[in-house]
Amino acid sequence: MAITLTVLGTASPHPGPGRPCSGYLLSGGGAEVWVDAGPGSFAELQRYTDPARLSAIWISHLHADHSADLLSAVYGFAYGGLTPPRPVPVLAPEACGQRLAGFFGRPDAGFLDGILDLRPLRDGAEARFGGLRLTSRAVVHDTEAYGLRAECAGAVLAYSGDTGPCAALTRLADGADVFLCEADVDRHPGGEERTRVHLTPEEAGEAARRAGVGELLVTHVGPTLTRESATARAAAVFGGRTFTAREGDVRTVRGAGGPRR
Repeated sequence: MAITLTVLGTASPHPGPGRPCSGYLLSGGGAEVWVDAGPGSFAELQRYTDPARLSAIWISHLHADHSADLLSAVYGFAYGGLTPPRPVPVLAPEACGQRLAGFFGRPDAGFLDGILDLRPLRDGAEARFGGLRLTSRAVVHDTEAYGLRAECAGAVLAYSGDTGPCAALTRLADGADVFLCEADVDRHPGGEERTRVHLTPEEAGEAARRAGVGELLVTHVGPTLTRESATARAAAVFGGRTFTAREGDVRTVRGAGGPRR
């Protein structure tokens, strides 16, 4: 068994033509999980699966470029004929329900109970869907934010979400077969530690090196960089197999038996 990663969107901080914001489909162990719901990713999701069949939705944090298409999913599930047979679990920061309720002018998210099962994330939280195990780890950002470790029959994929440099990121990715990691900024403004809420390409490469991952997949590259330059800079520090995440990529993640240090 393996994990299949389908890249739905990688753009930061807004979508572009043919390039939605952050969104990924993880498949493995009989489960399908939509990871991050950036603008445009719900449309791309429908190229690869029926959203009504989703085992779960996992949201790293509530910035719009990672979560706004939850609204599209609500409209699809409630009014668009994509009604799931049971409420879809949504693993997200605790304020997710409040955000959705506010958009619809409701006092709380109870009106969504028929289509969404909102479950707040916490550091170290684990969830299983079929043979796919998801572990969430709190990372450093300017809002509540999590990275994800997905495991299935020995295959391990780690996803940074949005984060600055932190020890939690290295632990999250330890020995992963594939590390899907942001490289959003060219440099940190002012060089101050407190401003580090994203990674430079070099920091992404260093995190991959420290974690001993098999492969680094660079994503969420911001407007001060090109995807090509970010990948090259990360690769120079990592020293291992490094690739650029691109919309429409489908990658099979197979276990290789532990860290590669």
